[in-house]
This record gives sequence, structure tokens and C-alpha cells, in this order.
Amino acid sequence: MRRYGKHTDEDDIRSRPNRKGNRPRTHIRPKHEDAAEGMVLTVDRGRLTCLVEDRTVFAMKARELGRKAAVVGDRVAIVGDLSGQKDTLARIVRIEKRTSVLRRTADDDDPYERVVVANAGQLAVVTALADPEPRPRLIDRCLVAAYDGGLTPLLVLTKSDLAPPDKLLELYGDLDIPYVVTSREELENGTAADRVREQLAGRVTAFVGHSGVGKTTLVNALVPEERRRTTGHVNAVTGRGRHTTTSALALPLAGAEGWVVDTPGLRSFGLAHVDPSRVIHAFPDLQPGTEGCPRACSHDEPDCALDAWTAEGHADPARLYSLRRLLSTRERTEGD
Repeated sequence: MRRYGKHTDEDDIRSRPNRKGNRPRTHIRPKHEDAAEGMVLTVDRGRLTCLVEDRTVFAMKARELGRKAAVVGDRVAIVGDLSGQKDTLARIVRIEKRTSVLRRTADDDDPYERVVVANAGQLAVVTALADPEPRPRLIDRCLVAAYDGGLTPLLVLTKSDLAPPDKLLELYGDLDIPYVVTSREELENGTAADRVREQLAGRVTAFVGHSGVGKTTLVNALVPEERRRTTGHVNAVTGRGRHTTTSALALPLAGAEGWVVDTPGLRSFGLAHVDPSRVIHAFPDLQPGTEGCPRACSHDEPDCALDAWTAEGHADPARLYSLRRLLSTRERTEGD
């Protein structure tokens, strides 16, 4: 066996040829400390549109990110051609830590969760008061996802010219959720957009809603320079509208600081990913009462300490009922 001393000649050392002709693999990944900061505006078949300063830049995810995907609202680090000119392509090399995440699954039995929007501070749940009829169970599910993901909910009720909002507002009154009621006439003359805009200023707000409720029409009124195609009609048999928004898109709020994220119309909202123990954080008046709960308490069982807590007058029983209604929404069908 040939042995080498401290002073070897590189020509004497045999090296195995690299048949693929590429560079050897390494576990050391570049830090890209000089990467520019950007925000993901939309994702289309693996290509991401990002905002870098005041420029729109097209980018692809770098290989070193592996299976980690960037979604609308993500703050990312980008390298490469950042000019934003036609046919240029940059690389996303890092996804920054998220402050909030709106997630959903296809149904309650689906183990695969989908991140819809990242870093949004508010979730606007848009529902029509008629045509199509409101679906309280779907609203409940959106609220659970908002509380679980760290978003503040906002109810936006449309088509008040077709039905009064009182009954639906009474259902959610004990949750203290801010709301805006609009009519078709108000959407057309711009007064509805002005009132909704007051709730959105300075925030990133994700808009979700059942197909046909007028969500995209409202977004068009809030961001007139970036109009999206609206729903053509509501099916008379199913009472559902056709999907016209096929991908989430972040748009700058006109006339105020803030962002509007329009998302595809919902047919269902699975909650398989939700940890019920996180939903209680949206009820700070009930949280102290959970100290006496058994371990892994679902807050909807005979030994739950919240029953005694509210009976002693520490909290409103209606709030406990609202919490349990939301927690049990996974066991109920969305059409109930």
C-alpha cells in the first residue's frame, strides 16, 4: 500500500472521476447575506411574482429550500436578476419566519394541510345574506382557522338589499367580531368600499368566502386599478357561484396603507390541521378558567372546568357556548 507523507504532490494522488461532470455535492449552503427582501404576491405553477422595493420580480424557488414552499404573503430573500424586466428570473433562497398562517385541508379527514396565506393580520370572511343563502357552518370553520392561525376575524356581509343581517349578526354577537354590512347599491357607488377600507387600513387582510357572495366584486372596488374577473352568475339549482378567482393574489389597498389578498372561492374548509387547544387563545375571558381542566381537555366534556368557572360568574355563559360551537364544527357538516 502506498503511503503519503505531509508533503505530497497533487499529481501523485488518484482522484475518482466525476462521470456526471457537475460539481461535488456539499452540505454547506450559501447564506446569501446580500439577498434582497421581497414579498410574494402570487404563485403560478411554481413561478412566484414578488415585490422587491417598488419592482415586480419573477422568481423560482432555489433548490436548497427543498420541499419548503413559499406562499402569498411570505417575506422572502431573493438573489439574481432583480430588475423586473421581461424574461428575467430571480431565485428565492430563504423564506423568513411567518407571523401568522391561514391553513386549510380539503376535508376533515385529509392529513395534508394547505397554507393559503402567510403573514396576514386579518381574515375577512365575506358572506351574502341571500343569493346564495349564508352558510353559518362555513363561517364557523373560517373563524376557527383564523383563531388557530393567529388572524383577527372580520365579517363582511353583502347583499343586504335582499335580506336583513340581524339574524346572522345575532348568531355571532357574543364573539365580539367586527363587521361591515353592504348592499349592491353601496358596492356600485363606492360607499361600501370606503367603509370596508376603514377596517383594512395598515393591515394585510386575506379575503375568503363562498363562491358567488361578491368577494371579488368587493376586492375590485377596493383595488380598482387591479380588477379581477367577477362571478358571472349563481347556479339556480345548487345556489353556488362559479369560481372566477383561481389563485391567491396580494394587492395594495387603494387610498390607504395595507394589502388585500384575494383567494379562490370556497366550497369547503377542512380543519384536520387545527389543534383545539389553540382556539381557546381567542377567548381571553375564558382562558383563566382552563387552569382547572384535566390534561388534554377538549373544553367540551363533562370534566371541563369552564362549566364551573362560568357558573361562578367569572365569564358570560354565552361566550362558552360560542367557544364550544366553534370547537364542535369539525364534527358537523358545512351545509348544516
